Amino acid sequence: MLSRGAAGWRALRWAGRRPRARGLRASPRAWSAMPSWVIDRYGSNEVLRFTRDMVFPIIHFPNEVIIRVHAASLNPIDLSMRSGYGATALNMKRDPLKLKTEETEFPLTLGRDVSGVVMECGLSVSYFKPGDEVWAAIPPWKQGTLSEFVVASGNEVSFKPKCLSHIEAAALPYVGLTAWSALNQVGGLNKSNCSGKRVLILGASGGVGTFAVQLVKAWGAHVTAVCSHDASTLVKKLGADDVIDYKSGNLEEQLKTLPLFDFILDNVGGSTEKWALDLLKKWSGATYVTLVTPFLINMDKLGVADGMLQTGVTVGSKTLKHLLKGVHYRWAFFMPSGPSLDEIAELVDSGKIQPVIDEVFSFSEVPKAFLKLEGGHARGKTVINVINRQ
Repeated sequence: MLSRGAAGWRALRWAGRRPRARGLRASPRAWSAMPSWVIDRYGSNEVLRFTRDMVFPIIHFPNEVIIRVHAASLNPIDLSMRSGYGATALNMKRDPLKLKTEETEFPLTLGRDVSGVVMECGLSVSYFKPGDEVWAAIPPWKQGTLSEFVVASGNEVSFKPKCLSHIEAAALPYVGLTAWSALNQVGGLNKSNCSGKRVLILGASGGVGTFAVQLVKAWGAHVTAVCSHDASTLVKKLGADDVIDYKSGNLEEQLKTLPLFDFILDNVGGSTEKWALDLLKKWSGATYVTLVTPFLINMDKLGVADGMLQTGVTVGSKTLKHLLKGVHYRWAFFMPSGPSLDEIAELVDSGKIQPVIDEVFSFSEVPKAFLKLEGGHARGKTVINVINRQ
């Protein structure tokens, strides 16, 4: 049986929607190739190529499922991966023992978010069956979701929120799990300890920011959000108590006029890290978590061994430096997790979290969608309607 965290309550929750156990569902294979957007080299938008001959995904491990993609969405990591960001680390993850005869990741399909329908299940999968509507965020070392079908580990998949369409659902998994990782798994916040805490979110109008505002507000925090003036109405609607326009003056000075914070989530990075930690309450367990880290860049520039060493030295020295000043310093990353998506789905179905979509593109408009994302200043997610390939 597929093993994953919180299996007991997860099994009870979905008992009415699935059989208790089953073997492989091997439908007659009507496909050997599928439509997909791929890249054959790294570069700018011209490297995107549409093909109808991408190899159809197959189940290699008994805990995997094949999903027919109804909708996907783009994230900043897709722009970065298109240009080769993180290639060294991701290739090591794809083939750690160097067993593949072809030393190339191409053709590579981008896209991390998926909302769709299960087509086939591996032998160990008992949570899902063909026909189930699901959503997931596919890790960046795997083939992505800008295809008709994608294969995922059952541990990465969750039932889609009942109240959302596939288009709406595709806007949430990657940003939701990234924010969940930073706030809950790294930052230690949850619905039991967040009430009344002062939380500052830097970069509150993007995909991760809009999700984070809603999540900590649902947990009872007092939320201060930093964004531009034209996004302030959106961010307030999502639950922010105070909204600071970073363009209206010196941001550091504006924030210093406010009471100190218990938690800071930094989606911006750069110079903010130099002064943001001074806004935390000292010697109270206050925590700063940044999602902007040099980990993949270090490995691209220095190689695997030296890159990991440099990364360890950097995070270790910064953690110790700030701990001596009475605050906690942490890095956070996206972490794929079906059980976490289960909890997010409950929050969505209860009306506490909603997707924020900037624009929806058809499958034929993927290059245009990349250009939209590349232009910056999006208010929410860029979503791709895959099932409608017109």
